[in-house]
Parts: sequence; C-alpha cells; structure tokens
Amino acid sequence: MQLLKHALGIGSLALLFSCTSQPKTEVEPVLESRDAVAYAPEKYVALHTNGAIRIDGNINDAAWSKAPWTNTFVDIEGDQKPLPTYPTKAKMLWDDNYFYFAFELEEPQIWATLTERDAVIFRDNDIEIFIDPDGDTHHYYEYEMNAFNTQWDLILTKPYRDAKMHVLDAWTLRGMKSAVKIYGTLNNSKDIDKKWTVEVALPWSDLEEANSHNGTPNMNEIWKVNFSRVNWDVDRQKDGTYQKTKDANSGKTLPEHNWVWSPQGVIAMHQPETWGLVQFSNETQGEVAFHDNGEDQAKWLMRQIYYAQSAYIKKYGKPANQANSLGLSKVMAPEQLSSVKIVSNGKNRWEATMPFSEKEVMVIQWDGEVWKEQK
Repeated sequence: MQLLKHALGIGSLALLFSCTSQPKTEVEPVLESRDAVAYAPEKYVALHTNGAIRIDGNINDAAWSKAPWTNTFVDIEGDQKPLPTYPTKAKMLWDDNYFYFAFELEEPQIWATLTERDAVIFRDNDIEIFIDPDGDTHHYYEYEMNAFNTQWDLILTKPYRDAKMHVLDAWTLRGMKSAVKIYGTLNNSKDIDKKWTVEVALPWSDLEEANSHNGTPNMNEIWKVNFSRVNWDVDRQKDGTYQKTKDANSGKTLPEHNWVWSPQGVIAMHQPETWGLVQFSNETQGEVAFHDNGEDQAKWLMRQIYYAQSAYIKKYGKPANQANSLGLSKVMAPEQLSSVKIVSNGKNRWEATMPFSEKEVMVIQWDGEVWKEQK
C-alpha cells in the first residue's frame, strides 16, 4: 500500500505526480536561504500500550495515564510572539493497530459550524495533526477536526512551496477513529466553558502508504510530527451565537491564531522539516529517553543547501555546482562543505549529496525531497 516512491525512482515519481490541483489552502512562498537558524524541534517518546483505549473523547483511560503530556503549545512563530491565550497539550501512544493521539484544549467559548466531511475545517476552531513518517518532507498526512468531530483528511505529495505538488483530497483514512468530549456547552455563548478533549486513532494500514516500509514502526523509529490548533477571536452575540471578531477600521475578520507543539518560526505549517520528532518505544511505562540517531540533524543540514539553492537560482537563474558558492559557512563546518557534491542539469534541477556514515549518504534534490541511501 506504499506510494512506492523508492521503487519507482526519481524519474518515474516526477511523472506520477506531474499533474497539479487547486488546493483548498493558500499557496505558501518558497523559503530562501537562512543563516544560523536555531533548529530545536520538540521531541516525544510514544510508549507502547497493551491496554484497550476506547475512543470516546474521554482521556482519563488507564492507558492514557501512563503517557506523558507534551510541552504546552506555543505560537507558530515561536518566541517571536506571545504565548497562546488558551493552553493546549497532547499525548501519544501506539499499539499493533493504531497510532493514538489525545488532546486537551482549554477554551471558554466552544463553538463549531462545519458538519460536512472534508470541508475546510480550519475555518472553525480546530485541532490538526501533521505526519511525515520517513521525514523526507514529501508524501505526508494532514488531519483536521473541529468540536463537532467533523474531519478533513488528506495526503500532500509535496509542500505547497515545491513545484508540481498535488493534494490528494479524495484520500480517506478508512479505519480512523475520533471523538470529542465537551466540558461545557457547544455553541452557546451565554455561558463559560472549560475545555474540549479529543481522541484520535490512526491505523498503521493507512499511515504506511507514505512510509518507507509497511506495518508498525520499528523500535526507536523516528517520525516527523506536528500539531496545530487554529483559534479565532469571536464576539458573543445576544442570541447565544458567535461572530468572528472584525477589525474596527477595515471591517475584515481578524486573522486566526496558530498555536503549535513544535514552533515553525514562520506562519507556515507546510514546512515539514521544522516539525517535531516522535520516537516509538516498546516500553509501556516510565520515563524513556529519546535516542537520537543523528538523521534529522543531517537532513536539516541538507535543508540549508535547499534554502540556499532556491535563493541562488532566484538570483542567477541556475543552480550552483559547488557548495562553497552558496554562502553556507555559518551553518556548515568547512569539512562538511567540502564533502558536499552537487550535480545539476544546468537549469533548475539539481541533486546534492553528503556523507552520513561509512556506507550511507544523505541526498536532497531540487524539489526539496531529502533521504538517506547507500553509497
């Protein structure tokens, strides 16, 4: 059930996804080269559970009591912005059938309007899950739900910034389970609510479609994951309803707040390289240390080449053939720069490699896909 990207090869993959679609979200800009970006993604160890989890929105099950909370969500831009108005946090567990998520969203006014599956859920307040199983920044999942438990699930072949991306909006998480519990009253502005809690179970049989292997994660396998909470300012109406708050001068609706687990640095969730890291452990309880295998940091160095090449092409109309031409001395050591090899077709297509181990190299190419392969 995988997308077979490794078996197809680069050329076949380009042909497979050569069509484009009109995505429901706005297209995000290509990111340019960055100097000395402080890269510190959130990390979480997901414990294995043998206990039954009933997906009813109530996160007081015995199994959940063994899972630690994530750090409280922050603004999507990180320290550049104030802390969110209302706290949000998450838990994760896994078993042989599902990847489980639990969320707690404090909110004094809980509301929702959308009831049709695959509607643009972030037009309501929502909670969103983003998953890139193999960390290549391509072929990743987006899942959104509101307080009505209305879902939107999709696969993106690439981030919006990359050429010839495609949104597989008709794709559906067939075995997905989700539920919401409201601590208050939904869609009643005359009272004050406390919070809403959410449970989601995503089956491995669906999540393997964008992974490099089938089945459950291997011991200590690391996935790129992030969560986003979209929250709109609203005004309480006398009839008990809500209206999104408008700017007093322009009359336009105020922009939404974007609160996330691992900050992106910019208002752009479709930047998978800056998502958090989730490691799957076979342990069932206790504090388990995160075992860093160095792959994510190596991919981040490769991402600096991608940022710099994007800026170089924009300026000169063609990719650089030498890493030393990309101005990366602030983010890569001299020995790393000298080990980078770049091959291009003289136009906009290029590929860069850098040693990762004695037998492996990291690779990144013109459309941003990054992976590890044998020498």
